[in-house]
Amino acid sequence: MTAELNTTRTGSLAGFDPTVDNVRTALLSAGLTDTVILVPDSVATAATAAAVLGCEVGAIANSLVFECDGRPLLILASGAAKVDVRKVAREHGLPKISRASADFVLEHAGQPVGGVAPLGHPAPLRTFLDTDLARYPVLWAGAGSHRAMLSISYQDLLGATGAKETAVR
Repeated sequence: MTAELNTTRTGSLAGFDPTVDNVRTALLSAGLTDTVILVPDSVATAATAAAVLGCEVGAIANSLVFECDGRPLLILASGAAKVDVRKVAREHGLPKISRASADFVLEHAGQPVGGVAPLGHPAPLRTFLDTDLARYPVLWAGAGSHRAMLSISYQDLLGATGAKETAVR
């Protein structure tokens, strides 16, 4: 993180947004440290998040919710990756994976598109974790809001989400 980054640390986030509170609770329930920060501007895309956080776009773990056979499928992909859903479906024996509508994402993740976190959802989501993210010592992911992010290691993200590791491109 750069010295210029003006953030609000977790202690002052209580009550900021119930979805962010759910993410914070999920981190703690997973035995992890609450690393959620509030940033001054929207970080709804990997590029804007990387610019605000002063990290490589590849270190942003995008939480992308897709629809697969009527159910949600969460793919945690590097911000530098374009997910090849055909490849993921083929490699895991899944039916067609489709882009989910914003309403579908909100219904199943409980968080808005552009702010979806890897955890803190109303119910567990089937999750795949992009193996390209393993090359970064610190990952940044949405934390339930367009202005909240969390930092986490690859191994902690894998463990906290119960994800299956996979190449997404």
